[in-house]
Amino acid sequence: MMVRTLKLLMATAFVALAIKPSVTLAAGNAICYNCPPQWADWASQLKAIKKNLGINLPHDNKNSGQTLSQLLAEKDNPVADVAYYGVSFGIQAKEKGVAAAYKPKHWDEIPAGLKDPDGKWFTIHSGTLGLFVNKAALGGAPVPTSWKDLLKPEYKGMVGYLDPSSAFVGYAGAVAINRALGGSLDDFTPVINYFKALAKNKPIIPKQTSYARVLSGEIPILFDYDFNAYRAIYKDKADVAFVIPAEGTVVVPYVMSLVKNGPHPELGKKVLDFIMSDKGQAVWANAFLRPVRASAMSKEAASKFLPASEYARAKPLDYSKMAAVQNGFKERYLNEVR
Repeated sequence: MMVRTLKLLMATAFVALAIKPSVTLAAGNAICYNCPPQWADWASQLKAIKKNLGINLPHDNKNSGQTLSQLLAEKDNPVADVAYYGVSFGIQAKEKGVAAAYKPKHWDEIPAGLKDPDGKWFTIHSGTLGLFVNKAALGGAPVPTSWKDLLKPEYKGMVGYLDPSSAFVGYAGAVAINRALGGSLDDFTPVINYFKALAKNKPIIPKQTSYARVLSGEIPILFDYDFNAYRAIYKDKADVAFVIPAEGTVVVPYVMSLVKNGPHPELGKKVLDFIMSDKGQAVWANAFLRPVRASAMSKEAASKFLPASEYARAKPLDYSKMAAVQNGFKERYLNEVR
């Protein structure tokens, strides 16, 4: 009896070894604030994380401002493990003490100006802000080529921009227009006046990602990033265009942080490591974003962007200063425009 039992145990052990997976998965649930599937192809990234790590990240449709507000509200009892936001909100998260220091794999490949020296935020990809235009929804009007074009009566009711007092892409748009019209991070008067003039054209001002609303024609012209327009062109085969306005625009990084005292720090670190890996960065490149690791951008993906001569009008910023003056702009916008 004992011999038979021993043989059974040995056989069971052999089977267990035979079916053991070749990759150890860090199975579990982690929480990422602001990883919406309809934005920047987070849908593919979430699937890749699940497939490669066994970690499930539930969908989350916050914008950057809502993410920071939630992190601050939960500071004494954090719910999220990692967070994703526009660079100015990432800098504020560090300053307000809700981001933990963590340097993911491939840290040394992130340029110095695109990461916090202690690892409390770091860039994962960037986009260029411009006009995401549904050509079929313009009602015969020409595709606009400049910020000033949008003030023309023929675009009344057609222009949309995400709320710049809350959504980072809205604030980035404001910064881009302000600089293009002669303003600076010390003087937002040009863009405040622009928004006042644009109000006469009845703009649409959502708080959340509005990709589907552009494709449907509900918002014919949206201040948005190149990657969303290219996704519409090449993946959804939509009749849209991306325009880098004649007056110029900005290049904007998006960053991530490990949440300070988050409930699953080891899972959070694995997620961040994966996003910075070859596979993770390739997800962004295939979604027409510029991965922070330049080596991850394939020639095929790069060939689908507008020519370099167009991108010459897109410039970087002092992102720390952009973060420092954000609340001042927000107050002016709320008091003088909205």
